[in-house]
Amino acid sequence: MKKTLLVVSALALSFSAVAKLPALSDEAKAKAAETAAKNAHGDKIAAYQLCKSREKVAAHYYKTAKATGAKTNAPTATPACVDPGVYKPAEQAAAPAAAPAAPAPAAAPAKKG
Repeated sequence: MKKTLLVVSALALSFSAVAKLPALSDEAKAKAAETAAKNAHGDKIAAYQLCKSREKVAAHYYKTAKATGAKTNAPTATPACVDPGVYKPAEQAAAPAAAPAAPAPAAAPAKKG
């Protein structure tokens, strides 16, 4: 009975502490967004690697089946694997697009004389 009461009171204290946390700063929100973007890119890489491995396994299966004379169904058409490339942070990805074009050279003033 005492253990149950102790656990319940500890849980109540921990929940009340969580409820009183201050709001996240803009810097913390930006860092969380950056982490989410990195995780999403990691998911894209994992999906790409899975796609490539499936293609490799299917190619081996059809090659082996053909060599042994086994009957197979026609391969199912699937979309091509898309390589997501190297991760670029949001600031770097937006910087080249947001950079203004080089200003045109100013014309030299005409000389009076």
